[in-house]
Amino acid sequence: MRFEHLGAEPRIHPTAVVAATAVISGDVAIGPDCQILHGAVITAEGGAITLGANVIVMENALIRATSTNPVHIADHVLVGPMASVSGAVIEEEVFLATGTRVFNGARIGARSEVRINAVVHLRTTLPAETTVPIGWVAVGDPLQVLPPDRHEEIWAAQRELDFPGYVFGLDRETPDLMVQLTERYGRSLARHADDRRLD
Repeated sequence: MRFEHLGAEPRIHPTAVVAATAVISGDVAIGPDCQILHGAVITAEGGAITLGANVIVMENALIRATSTNPVHIADHVLVGPMASVSGAVIEEEVFLATGTRVFNGARIGARSEVRINAVVHLRTTLPAETTVPIGWVAVGDPLQVLPPDRHEEIWAAQRELDFPGYVFGLDRETPDLMVQLTERYGRSLARHADDRRLD
């Protein structure tokens, strides 16, 4: 299913294959020989999404761009089932395994592997050929790759990255943070009310 969003239509190379149950919305360019499988959602929420050649986006994966953080996925990348990429740059020949999460402002260097259920946090850069082990968390600058049982160290780095400030423009200490966040974000997402289905 293809949708025009904010006046932009997806552009899909004629050699790409997009499953009938995938959703492609807005300013999305899908390159040659890409495969977008069932249930995948690729949605440009105010920023562009570009997929290079031979990118595979597997079942139920989510790729989302924002006005602050577009998405660029270079050639020969595999985005595994139920993986999520939000506002990130993925360089060539990267493997994002099942259930991985890559957050806004992250950059994954060429030939890196982010293994099953691993996380690359906000504004984190993985140098080329980095591996994030199964279930581990890559976070911070300088980069730390930590197991999930080291929550206090992860949180110390994550706090400095300021997720609510960077993504939503809100101070973490705001007393009604979730009220402001959901109302602001909801208004932004409501722009989909004017989307137009193209197929």
